[in-house]
Amino acid sequence: MQKLVVLSGAGMSAESGIITFRDMGGIWEQYDVTKVASPQAWEETPQLVMDFYNQRRKQLFECKPNKGHELLSQLEDTYDISIITQNVDDLHERAGSSKVLHLHGELKKARSTSDPSLIYTLDNWELKLGDLCEKGSQLRPHIVWFGESVPAMYDAENIMQEADIVLIIGTSLSVYPAAGLIHSAPGSAHIYVIDPGTPAFTPSKNITFIQKIASEGLEELINKLKN
Repeated sequence: MQKLVVLSGAGMSAESGIITFRDMGGIWEQYDVTKVASPQAWEETPQLVMDFYNQRRKQLFECKPNKGHELLSQLEDTYDISIITQNVDDLHERAGSSKVLHLHGELKKARSTSDPSLIYTLDNWELKLGDLCEKGSQLRPHIVWFGESVPAMYDAENIMQEADIVLIIGTSLSVYPAAGLIHSAPGSAHIYVIDPGTPAFTPSKNITFIQKIASEGLEELINKLKN
């Protein structure tokens, strides 16, 4: 069974109604992203950080996987699929994908501020100051913030090195270190890029670009793979 490695970004979840920081509007328009998504922000204005992620988490609890997520799940009948996602939502898992690695953390989880290995799954959208881990330390969003290392990168690079086929979907390939993962793929791997925009990659004979939204591009790709 061929190994298909998927690298997914924000465009993968857009059809589910997941809006990005830039599109959230309202109060968040007055903040630079680092003011709610960095260790410094957590230290200086923890309530603001909590409010931001609570709003995002509440939205996620109301969203469902879209057709693109479901098509990827169905491909597990034909391919050995691993998904590496830049997204912090759980829509891949809810659609039935069995091997998902989150590079930037998971919105429905919290972790201890004193022991990063203590990670908890949240059963509702609200995380509050005063919510503590079993060691008595404050819980924070289980998110990789700007300025923090990406612990999952090592595993992601190893997964990408095993790929026969690489599918890059819904990402502009402009956020590092995730964007650099494409360079870990074997030279023999064929790479498919699905995005309605123009991702930052250098065209080559082993790259096929499908300029469509996630679900439509996946339908086209599945037909290509069948043939």
